[in-house]
Amino acid sequence: MNASPVTFGDRIRAAFDTRGRLCVGIDPHDALLDQWGLDVTAGGVRTFGLRVVEAAAGHCAIVKAQVSFFERFGSAGFGALEEILAAARAAGIIVIADAKRGDIGSTMDAYAQAWLAPGSPLEADAVTLSPYLGVGALQDTLRYAVSQGKGAFVLAATSNPEASGLQKARVSGGSTVAGSVAAAVTAFNAETTPAGSWGSIGLVIGATVDPTDRGLPGFLDPIAPILAPGFGHQGARSEDRETIFGRLAAAVIVAESRSILAAGPHRTALARAMDDRQSTEGMIGD
Repeated sequence: MNASPVTFGDRIRAAFDTRGRLCVGIDPHDALLDQWGLDVTAGGVRTFGLRVVEAAAGHCAIVKAQVSFFERFGSAGFGALEEILAAARAAGIIVIADAKRGDIGSTMDAYAQAWLAPGSPLEADAVTLSPYLGVGALQDTLRYAVSQGKGAFVLAATSNPEASGLQKARVSGGSTVAGSVAAAVTAFNAETTPAGSWGSIGLVIGATVDPTDRGLPGFLDPIAPILAPGFGHQGARSEDRETIFGRLAAAVIVAESRSILAAGPHRTALARAMDDRQSTEGMIGD
């Protein structure tokens, strides 16, 4: 009898134990490019991203590339992103493409092929998805992700203040919009996840929001990874992860970018910043 395949969720769980839960954002803001002495060009973001990957190798398990900072330079920017994603995956780093795609039908299928198909120029291990055309519109993409051993993170409760009213609004049945997104993702994971594994489809829940206030459940069954932006520069402290997330904390990916990247362009300084953040705040094997 063949063993069940390792899910993307299980890869995240294993990464937590070996290299910690820190996810470093590859977010080449103009101010950071300037600080690093790089031009605001496709060449500049390419150098920036490859330096982050070089520093992350062996020091952090996960990186998240913010696609918008690359696509602003057109084909040259996408070329830079392709090289960075490939370099990170070749280094054994789990790569999340922060693309926030969301559509219907064949359009959504094409996005899935772009970001999750093995051998695609933009291949990542997971992609962020927007559910606001209906979580059901994402079903084929979620199934494709699972079939390829990939993952996805569906926006549920984001850290930007403009989202609060929409995500706390009530839908038929009384749950919040955020809660209904979480319920739909959990139902999908329950259907597709082998017993004892973590689900491959995670949620985006900002570290600067109160999950209870957004109507989110206190626990996910099966457990699924939670991508939590908002730590570091945006104000949330990773040492407060358990206070913020309660029973959800065990599955939280601590996403930080500027608070790490401010260490500067040199590999040693960046790697030290990653190591210091994880060791001092207990992110490995907790």
